[in-house]
Formats: sequence, structure tokens, C-alpha cells
Amino acid sequence: MPIEIAFLGAGRMAAAIINGLIKNKHYTPAQIACTCGDDPTGSVLAEATGITYLSELTPALKTAHTLVLACKPQQLNQIDPSLAEATKDKLILSILAGTPLKKLQSRFPSARNIIRSMPNTPGQIGAGITAYTPAQKLDLEDDQRVKTILNALGNYHQVEESQLDAVTALSGSGPAYLFEFTAALRDAGTQLGLDPLLAHSLALHTVHGAAALLIQSEQDPETLRDAVTSKGGTTAAALAVLSDHDFRQLIQKALHAACDRSIQLAEEN
Repeated sequence: MPIEIAFLGAGRMAAAIINGLIKNKHYTPAQIACTCGDDPTGSVLAEATGITYLSELTPALKTAHTLVLACKPQQLNQIDPSLAEATKDKLILSILAGTPLKKLQSRFPSARNIIRSMPNTPGQIGAGITAYTPAQKLDLEDDQRVKTILNALGNYHQVEESQLDAVTALSGSGPAYLFEFTAALRDAGTQLGLDPLLAHSLALHTVHGAAALLIQSEQDPETLRDAVTSKGGTTAAALAVLSDHDFRQLIQKALHAACDRSIQLAEEN
């Protein structure tokens, strides 16, 4: 069976996409190939999933319609010219952070179309959110191919490339903010006298449950916040402290810093 989709890189996000594609029966393992750098990730992924591992990806592109760029951004400069030539009339989907379309187009000038995307780490369990932008309008077939690939990571939205730095700041880096907030809840609980393991469990399941409720209820965060906040109660006392210390403004400053850095990285690339 010919290779239909090839992956340059075999790290966690590539593995997540591949596992999702196979699980959802969009592709069989025999239709997928990967390669990697000077590490064992490619062969390990191939052994775990049944896909084909190739030390040289160019032969696979004779039949593949799509190349997924899932290597490290700095490895883009090390791509063999023969691989770039082999992408003539191919669809390329990049998940490389901070790598603008203009650079991708300069590396793969003969590609049929190139899509830049920004997934996030929950994609590793199929619970991610990805924003993407194509270099040019996708035809119906390629549009479906892109959505099929990104669906393996979770939800997705098409945006303008100018929005991807803000997306990076919000959803790309966002999981780290939530992890930090969860750790802060845990530490505060421990300081209040709770057993560390208990504090960890309470913080973890509170964040998980609140997020699930927020999604399933389809209500805005403020409505749910108000529903659990009684006037003069414990929650109101805690929220007053957050408000007094400009909690929302602090988050805004954090996202602005992340967005500015994303812009800088794209310029450096």
C-alpha cells in the first residue's frame, strides 16, 4: 500500500497526530511514514504504531500527498535540498513554532500549498486546540485533509497569520499558565495545613472538573463564577483578593509578553 502522508519528525505531537489518524481510521499504518533526526524517536514510533520508518523521507514523497513538518524549528535549515525538491505539488502542514509562512515558502517553493499551524500540548491526548492558516485558499480536498490531520489533536480554527502570535500567547502557551495555577493552588492548600498529596489531588480535580463544567455547560466563565460566589462568602473573599491585585491585568501582561516574544522569534527565523 503506498505512503499517503509523511512526517518529518517523530516527537510527541507527531505521535499524537499519527495515533489519532490511525485510531479514527483515516489512514492505516501502512499509509504513513516518518523520519527523524539523530535520535531513536522515529524507529520507536514506527515500532509502537506499525507505520514505516525511513532514514530518508524523499522516496515516500513519490506517492504521499502530504508532508507534515514536525521537527524542531532549527532543523528546518538542515533539510536536504532533495527533500525540498520532492515536495513539488505536495501539501505541507507545519506545526513548527515561530516559523512564518514566508520562510516555509522559501524552503519549499514548489509545494502545492503550505499551512502554518499552532497546536498546543493537550493535543497529545486529543484534547488540544489548533489555529492554522494556509498560504493560499485550500481547495476542498486539501481542506478536508488539513482538518482530518488537525482533528487528530482535538479542535481547530482557521485564522489569519497575523493572529498566530496572539494564538501562541493564549492557547499555545496557555497550558503552562494553567499548570502554574494548579501548582499554586496545591502549594496554598499545603500552607493551610493540608497533606501535600491531598492538596495535589484537590487542586488537580478542581481544575479538571471546573474546565469540564465550563465546556459542558456552554455558559460563559463569569456566569459560572457568579453561580458559586455568595455575597459575603468564602469565594467572594478570595476573589476580592485577586481583584485587588489586578489578577486579570496580570494575565493580560503575561499574554502580551508571550505574544511579543512570538513575534521576535518569527523575525529571528
